[in-house]
Amino acid sequence: MNKKIFLSRRIPDAGIRLLKDSGFDLDMHQQDEPLPPEALREKVRDVQGLICLLDDTIDAALINAAPKLEVISNMAVGYNNIDTGYAKSRGIAVCNTPGILTQSTAELAWALLFAISRRIPEADTFMREGRFSGWKPLLMLGGDISGQTLGVIGTGRIGTAFALMSKGFNMRVLYSGKPNPELDKELHAENVDLETLIRESDFISLHIPLRKENHHLIGKKEFTLMKPTAYLINTARGPVVDEAELVRVLKAGRIAGAALDVYENEPALTPGLTELDNVVLAPHIGSATVPVRNRLAVMAVDNCLKILRGESCENRIV
Repeated sequence: MNKKIFLSRRIPDAGIRLLKDSGFDLDMHQQDEPLPPEALREKVRDVQGLICLLDDTIDAALINAAPKLEVISNMAVGYNNIDTGYAKSRGIAVCNTPGILTQSTAELAWALLFAISRRIPEADTFMREGRFSGWKPLLMLGGDISGQTLGVIGTGRIGTAFALMSKGFNMRVLYSGKPNPELDKELHAENVDLETLIRESDFISLHIPLRKENHHLIGKKEFTLMKPTAYLINTARGPVVDEAELVRVLKAGRIAGAALDVYENEPALTPGLTELDNVVLAPHIGSATVPVRNRLAVMAVDNCLKILRGESCENRIV
């Protein structure tokens, strides 16, 4: 009897074709929205392979509902949606898709940085509403980028790529965490403690995974330390920022602005965010380019197939 794979969401066709040609039995949730937890548990009761996405909750309850499960393949770099410890205790492999979205996410972070500092979405709305009556010396004044101090929190693949993109802007680069010889060499970057980074940066960009110690890493204390002219960019995970506190400081003009691609209670937005002009909101599109999403889909499928075939998989986490 063939092994069975359940795909929790539609993914790019490149991945689906690979699944259909695999020889395994395939069941797939056909909609773009995630299944409710109870429906997802029902779908995995008789499968050996599960290919899921970052907003699917793969907890002990789901794993217990899937006694035949051999592999959980997450189409994402992060895997905080999966109880990896429990999966390991049950002998279930967990895989992710690292490396592919590094450049696209770093580029999106820069796009957000430009958008908020130069007030581009606000200016676009201004034009579409027919409010432009000619050039004015005080119209839509924003912040400089060249020559400013860039603070990078988290210098893994994405954070490093993001920092390196600052080369053309002659920025002073600060980062926190473990030493990063590449940034030290290429940018003469300074490895500083988190408090110094927050206090001295004109732009603070988040690139850290969501772990217990990173929950609300940027909260009331940190916002108090930030310059009133500073901007916050988050393309990491929403709960790294205390969004209620962010709304408060944005309303008060305590910082210049924020640009977000991820949210604390995604897909719900913290009340007040959409009412503010000094925040740019994107719908979690860090990896949303056609080539990147195709490669993510193929890697997630390939990871699953390798485990089910008894082959080694370099993207296996546990």
